[in-house]
Amino acid sequence: MRFELIRPAKKLINDVFEIKEGEEVVLTYDTLSDLQVVQITAAAAVEMGAKPVLICVPAPDGVGKAADPQLPLRTLSAALEHCDVWIEFNERWLLYSTVYEQAMKNKNLRYMCLVGMNSEMMQRTLDLDLRKLREFLKKVTERISKARKVRITTAAGTDINFENHPHRPVICDSGEANLPGIYMLPGQISWSPVFESINGKIVFDGSLVPPAGILREPVELTIENGEIKRISGGTESIIFKKWLESFKHRGMFRLAHISLGFNPGAKLTGNVLEDERVWGCSEWGIGYIGEDMIPDIKMEDQAPSHCDGVCLNSTIILDDAVVVKNGVVVDEELMNFVPK
Repeated sequence: MRFELIRPAKKLINDVFEIKEGEEVVLTYDTLSDLQVVQITAAAAVEMGAKPVLICVPAPDGVGKAADPQLPLRTLSAALEHCDVWIEFNERWLLYSTVYEQAMKNKNLRYMCLVGMNSEMMQRTLDLDLRKLREFLKKVTERISKARKVRITTAAGTDINFENHPHRPVICDSGEANLPGIYMLPGQISWSPVFESINGKIVFDGSLVPPAGILREPVELTIENGEIKRISGGTESIIFKKWLESFKHRGMFRLAHISLGFNPGAKLTGNVLEDERVWGCSEWGIGYIGEDMIPDIKMEDQAPSHCDGVCLNSTIILDDAVVVKNGVVVDEELMNFVPK
């Protein structure tokens, strides 16, 4: 077991989840996951007096609902509907699958999506000064929540405009998971804008997962009223278009959310969990929309899967005020809270 994982594992269990004695903690993973990460997290939970359960499944071919046919749906759902904490380490994620939807019926559940977490990533993204990072993230979230209009540009060609919805939450992944809810790895801020207001171009120049991983060449999307109308670029853009079309569902061409990355340890690796937290990036989710992000809408026909694309070194403009320029925080107030 790698000793350098002890500290970040304890931070996850103690500082993030605040696990209590007697709590039942389910750790799910698959045959592609990093077993050391799973085991040392379980050990940290035992040290706190919790009762961990480790559940491994064969890695399915797809993610989200596309993984359903290869998952033990009844067994997994039963375990997750009755536990206190669910930490997902699956490489092929259960997030947005039928298992996930069943688990969310557990109103006492604290869930965190740590899909594809490996040993090196655990050190980079969790062995941090979480208190300072939380303070910064909450300040940025406050500014976004007050903004009506947002524009994002990049040197690679992204230029996208949209309006914020007054009744949709701006979710701050600050590393606090001590109350029931859905959580992600610390270092990201996410929200679903007014979909019909999203117009312009998005150019992914970091990664696109699935189906491409780290991009060798940019993939350009033309967006009209929140939907992808055109995909252009090289070979990877063709692969991406065919992947979206393979689901034969219009929802796979719909933007789901925008996210901003602010984890000081994250780097581009091809693992979307880390990629979308690279400092100063903007990331767009496509397809399935998490219902916690759109409390004003009852989704009747969800897309069967989800993917995420990363735009590096973004410029973020909130109501005509530039707060981040080319990936660097330039707002004077926010600069005082940037973790060193």
